[in-house]
Amino acid sequence: MQILEAYKPFEIQELELTDWKQRPVKNNFFELVLIQDGEGTQCINYNHHSYSRGSMFLLPPLQCHSFTIEKATKFVFLKFTDSFFKNQGRVTIEKNEWFKEASYILSNYNQLPGDIIKNDTDRKHLSSLISMISQESKNYGNESIILIKGLMTCIMEILVRNIKKGSFYELPVNNTDDRITKMLTYINENIDKPNLLKVENLAEVFMMSPTYVSEFFKKQVNMSLREYIIKGKLKLVEIRLLNSDFTLTQIADDLGFTDVSHLSKTFKRYAGTSIREFKNNGEYMLLKRNSCATAVQA
Repeated sequence: MQILEAYKPFEIQELELTDWKQRPVKNNFFELVLIQDGEGTQCINYNHHSYSRGSMFLLPPLQCHSFTIEKATKFVFLKFTDSFFKNQGRVTIEKNEWFKEASYILSNYNQLPGDIIKNDTDRKHLSSLISMISQESKNYGNESIILIKGLMTCIMEILVRNIKKGSFYELPVNNTDDRITKMLTYINENIDKPNLLKVENLAEVFMMSPTYVSEFFKKQVNMSLREYIIKGKLKLVEIRLLNSDFTLTQIADDLGFTDVSHLSKTFKRYAGTSIREFKNNGEYMLLKRNSCATAVQA
């Protein structure tokens, strides 16, 4: 086993295992996992997916997961830490763009098992980028932070475009209308732009009548359009509360809430707890899915 020293804003860990064991890692953001060699099965929420050399997975926050190892496996875990978005001395615009992309990954990846990468070119790119980060952290440490940040920027761009290509939404099994996947992607990409999420605009974009948009959405997703948008915003609220130093006023303004009071009341209604209690507890409510009792907590 090799655990590389953590140089913020990331942590990287290389393990060679024959049996999966609990790792003492609290994963408040997410990890990218590269299988350098080996074979077995990944499990999340009782769902299983085979892995082999070159497979790549995302481990979402506070999510129970495990790997059943059939052939000795070399893992590389690249963890994005919350310090990535706190007091890094970057220009505000850069910080906001970083956080927006990372939040998109975290809030839209639906915590299902399976390889996150959709084509071999992106797989090779990510493998090379992770290898460079590993070598830089071993050889140069803190002297490589600026370079590593640039490499991680590239990683996030690749993850975002692969998530946009994936079917990570919870839809009825018999769903055959691809318009809903496109609509969900559009909504999630523009969750912080209230004007674009109005029924009239959605009707124009997806060539439906305004009176049919809400009916179509409810039928496909089993949730009203309004509730879906609110919950989408509140997932981003959770991410900002736990992983950034944005103020409540900034969060309310950015996500289209009337004021902090409106944000607080809406949050308590859907999350079942106050913002203060949520921050003190330090665990996601709306973002995380149910844990499975039999798997190993990462």
